[in-house]
Amino acid sequence: MTDTDPAQHPNSTEAPDLELSVIIPARNEQRSLPACLASILSQSEPGFLLGQQWELIVVNDDSTDNTRNIAAEAAVTHAGFLVLDAPPLDLSTNGGFTGKTNACWTGAQAARGRYLLFTDADTLHETNDISRSLREMDRHHAVMLSYSPRQIVTGFWQHAVMPLVFSELASVYPSKKVNDPASRLAAANGQFLLVERESYFSVGGHRAVGKSILEDVALAENIKRGSHTIRFRYAPEALATRMYWNTAEMIEGWTKNLALLFPKPVALALWRILDVLLSFGLPVAAFGLYWLQPWQRNVILLIWVRTLWRFYSRVARSNFPALDIAISILGVPFFIYLLLRSVNRHRFKKNVFWKGRNYNTAP
Repeated sequence: MTDTDPAQHPNSTEAPDLELSVIIPARNEQRSLPACLASILSQSEPGFLLGQQWELIVVNDDSTDNTRNIAAEAAVTHAGFLVLDAPPLDLSTNGGFTGKTNACWTGAQAARGRYLLFTDADTLHETNDISRSLREMDRHHAVMLSYSPRQIVTGFWQHAVMPLVFSELASVYPSKKVNDPASRLAAANGQFLLVERESYFSVGGHRAVGKSILEDVALAENIKRGSHTIRFRYAPEALATRMYWNTAEMIEGWTKNLALLFPKPVALALWRILDVLLSFGLPVAAFGLYWLQPWQRNVILLIWVRTLWRFYSRVARSNFPALDIAISILGVPFFIYLLLRSVNRHRFKKNVFWKGRNYNTAP
């Protein structure tokens, strides 16, 4: 089933008649969408049937490729599968949405589920992960549950840089603190964000965070500020995602996000510069300064080992494979570049570019 007018569908003022609505905002996702849809459609099973207990909504965000056709063709053969077109996006200073928040809000207004699951078109869901997530949410008495997926990476630079990014995210947004109701820290990952319908609309949903580049974190903050329980964790058993298909996409994506994700990105870049200097400079000094006494050389090497231990212990928090963690030291200069590039775009140029759109980031 396809439609272009979400106003013809139920909204927050009507009682939900389904358990769940899965909402996929999609812009130019023809490479990823077929596998994503297959993994989600396979979730349908007795007792949790698509079209009876839950529905699937794909919101086309003005795609210029075959995204909409892929979704529409799949919808024809599946009851409870709806394809919508997001309203035209106003990117002027008067506009109230980014492309993603506009698509998510469109899907939410049309949704009929008691729970709303926002998931990206580049995700791959494991068997029964959606029904299990509903039970997990209920078990922890949470109104929002968000998973950080296992990352699928390709090419040397993704293998070397992505562990650095995710290790820092794990340090800044530790799950234990995010999940603690007494802590003000909130976080979520838009690749898998399950939220109770009533709580979502009570804080204004994606409309209230419409201009936010980090809409997932902003939405989690709004939910937690309302004294609701949120749950956030790494969930490799539930889903995986391929965020970027090449290095250029990775540069564009992290330029959009890094300066916002980390509270002190410049300081972080300086610390990582120190990591590079110590990791490569200490062994050079130990063996290159021929006048050193043996004990002096040993002291320098001990400091070097301690530096590497501290570095790799931190990167291990990323949950990436051992080989990716091992080569991550070679990705540090690239990570520093991405941090400073993101700071430049946000703080000085006041705009970021993503999926063919230019977003103004000025306050």
